[in-house]
Amino acid sequence: MHLAQVDEVAVTVLVDNFYDALLEAGPGLKRPGFAAGAAYSRQFEGGRTQVGMVAEHGFSVLVSVRRGGERSTIVFDTGLSPDAMVTNAGRLGVDFEDVQAVVLSHGHFDHAGGLEGLARRRGRRPMPMVIHPLVWTRRRLSVPSGAFEMPTLSRKALQEEGFEIVERRFPSLMAESGILITGEVDRTTEFELGMPPAHQHWVGTGWEHDPLVLDDQALVVNVRGRGLVVITGCGHAGVVNIVRHAMRLTGQDHLAALVGGFHLGGRAFEANIAPTVESLAEMGAELLVPGHCTGWRAQHALAAAFPDAWVQSSAGSEFVLQAPADS
Repeated sequence: MHLAQVDEVAVTVLVDNFYDALLEAGPGLKRPGFAAGAAYSRQFEGGRTQVGMVAEHGFSVLVSVRRGGERSTIVFDTGLSPDAMVTNAGRLGVDFEDVQAVVLSHGHFDHAGGLEGLARRRGRRPMPMVIHPLVWTRRRLSVPSGAFEMPTLSRKALQEEGFEIVERRFPSLMAESGILITGEVDRTTEFELGMPPAHQHWVGTGWEHDPLVLDDQALVVNVRGRGLVVITGCGHAGVVNIVRHAMRLTGQDHLAALVGGFHLGGRAFEANIAPTVESLAEMGAELLVPGHCTGWRAQHALAAAFPDAWVQSSAGSEFVLQAPADS
C-alpha cells in the first residue's frame, strides 16, 4: 500500500519505565532535564522544587508528522496510570488540543491506563480511538503463586467519555497524515513465538494460553530520503516481525528508526535477544530507541551491538527525524 512520504516526524516519549534527568541532548534529540516541572514544597526556600518527569511501567508517545505546511499529531498508547501521561504532557507543554486521534497498540492495561486522565483533561469532546477488535479481550497472568486478571477496557465507558471507537484488524492509513497503522502483524520469524503459557485469555468457557496477543499493532511513518520510522508498543508480535511486516506493506526496505518496547525482558524472552540483534543488524537502522519492556539485558546487548544507533529512551525525550535538505 502507498504510504506518503513526510518531511518530518517527531516522537515525544510521554510515558516510559525510565527517566534520567542527566541525559544529554543532541542533534534531533531533546531531553527535558529537571526544568520540565516544578512543585510546591515548603521545605525549600521559596516553597518550590523541581520534579522532572514521572516514570512508570507503561508506554505512551506523542507522534507528530509534517508534510509541507500540514502537521498531524496523534497519541500512541497512554501509559499505566490515569495521571502519568497527562502530568508529563503538562510539564512538556503538551495540551492535547492538536491531537487528532488516539491509537492503542494493544489492550494491555499498561498501555491504556492514561485514557482516564486524557478524558479528564479534554472533557467529553469527541476523539477518534483506533483499536484492534481484540483489544477488549479478558486476559490474566497465571503463575504458581496465583492468577492476576488484568484490567479490561470498557467500550461503554470509553464511549461515554467521548472516544469514538474505530475497530480495524487490517492495515490502515490515518487520513492524509502519512501515518500507517499496521493492524495484525504477520508472524514469520522462527524465534519470536509470543507470550509464555502464563499469559492467558478468556474464551467464554475457561482460560487458555494466549501466546500471540493478536491485537498487537504498530505505527509506521515514511520519512522522505530517510526511510521507515517504526513505533511499537510492547512489540508482542516480535520487533523483527513488525519491521519486516512494515517493509512488506510499504515496499520500503530501509529502516530509519525503531522506537518503543521490544519485549525482550525476563527469562521467557532472553533467548530472543541474540537473533533479534542479528536481524536488526541486517536492517541497518540509523536510530534504535528501545524502551518499556525491552529489559536490561537486551538494552546492554543492543547498546553494544549498535553504538552509533542505540539511544537511551527516557520519559520526556523527543526524537526528531527530518528529510535531508537535498532530497
